[in-house]
Amino acid sequence: MPRRLTRQLGSATVEGMRSGISSSGDRDAAAHAAREVIELLEVLWTQDRDLTSTAPVSASQLKVLYVLDRDRGINLRTLGELLGSAPSSVSRMCDRLHAVGFIERSLSSASRRELELRLSVRGESYLAELRARREASLLQIISAMPPAERVALVAGLNGFRSAMADLAPREDGPPQSGAVETA
Repeated sequence: MPRRLTRQLGSATVEGMRSGISSSGDRDAAAHAAREVIELLEVLWTQDRDLTSTAPVSASQLKVLYVLDRDRGINLRTLGELLGSAPSSVSRMCDRLHAVGFIERSLSSASRRELELRLSVRGESYLAELRARREASLLQIISAMPPAERVALVAGLNGFRSAMADLAPREDGPPQSGAVETA
């Protein structure tokens, strides 16, 4: 367990954010606190490298695995759009992931000219093990939080995930309000 990763995160309070009055100061404080937490998680993953390492895949390849876990059976073009990456880069990442046995390619049922990408059993197992190690690392910290703060954390993270889903571009058009998809 890392010695001391945390410090006070800005001036935002749960009570202040629940008031229903959203000022730019509250949004700025929330964005600042979220950035700090992300940085602390990066430090945690680095300090607990043996527990939370993504080896044998890179951070970019891990993103591919997350997308394929959520959106099964997509093609390279769609994967590239979701990642915001060039087709050649996505193709090389998928070649590497296929070589280590983490993804499978199969002919598309919709078009014989396209390949569908899916996680292999080995890829699913890798993600499950990585997530379990990371959750165990997080549990050490979350267990030290008072119960009310844990409840607030879950509510805040669910709200954050919902807002991300609302803003995410859709294949069939603009973002949809209220739509939430989880892996």
